[in-house]
Amino acid sequence: MTDTSKDHPDTSIGRRTVLLATGATAAALAVGAAAPGTETPDGRAATAPVAAAAVCTLTKEMTEGPYHLDGQYVRSDIREDKTGIPLKLTLTVVDDDTCAPLNNALVEIWHCDALGEYSGFVGNNGHDEPDNGTFLRGGVLTDARGVAAITTVYPGWYRGRCVHIHIKVHTDVTLTPDGSFTGGEELHTGQLFFAEAITTRVAALPAYKVNTVPRTTLAQDSIYDEGGAASGLLTLTPLGSTTSAGYAGALTLGVEQG
Repeated sequence: MTDTSKDHPDTSIGRRTVLLATGATAAALAVGAAAPGTETPDGRAATAPVAAAAVCTLTKEMTEGPYHLDGQYVRSDIREDKTGIPLKLTLTVVDDDTCAPLNNALVEIWHCDALGEYSGFVGNNGHDEPDNGTFLRGGVLTDARGVAAITTVYPGWYRGRCVHIHIKVHTDVTLTPDGSFTGGEELHTGQLFFAEAITTRVAALPAYKVNTVPRTTLAQDSIYDEGGAASGLLTLTPLGSTTSAGYAGALTLGVEQG
């Protein structure tokens, strides 16, 4: 099963959301020179400083799709036993009016594994594997800088969609004794995307090659609108000298409160 019409943009969504285009240091609003080895969102090595100060840019929200599950764990590492290269996300949440960091907001993500399967829905992409309903799902509270740091694996793909991660931002949640959360207000629902040049290299690795479902590219995707960081395109930085070492992914999301 793929994301169907439920995973297409819903033009009826009225809540405003903004994304700040930042460099690899998502916690800083002033953007400095790119670090050695940093790649731009299109997968090319950065050879010059990133332009001046970050600017708040309004963008539409994106649908949550059919694979969201309530009541996921609050945890910084959502990998469990999943194979795939490391992906260390640094996601900064700010107020869209003031650009001030929003602390104690819960940033929740979920995505498929290297075989294109979502926990709770295993088999929809044609693969048979154990399903505990929790792998590659979870969230963390932002710190005083508005930063949520989450460790996961680089996602795989399923029929009809490019490689992506789903994301929600909640405020005023209540943490529960079982390690989950409840209540609060949902401020943002969106998706995170990956440079095609990098995904092409990742798709050639053994853990991902076993997924024989045809891969939809970023340019072919029905959701991504070529808007770069303003549409959820991560800035990716290699964690080592090889693709298998993984990537750090950074983005700042501005949300409207109230």
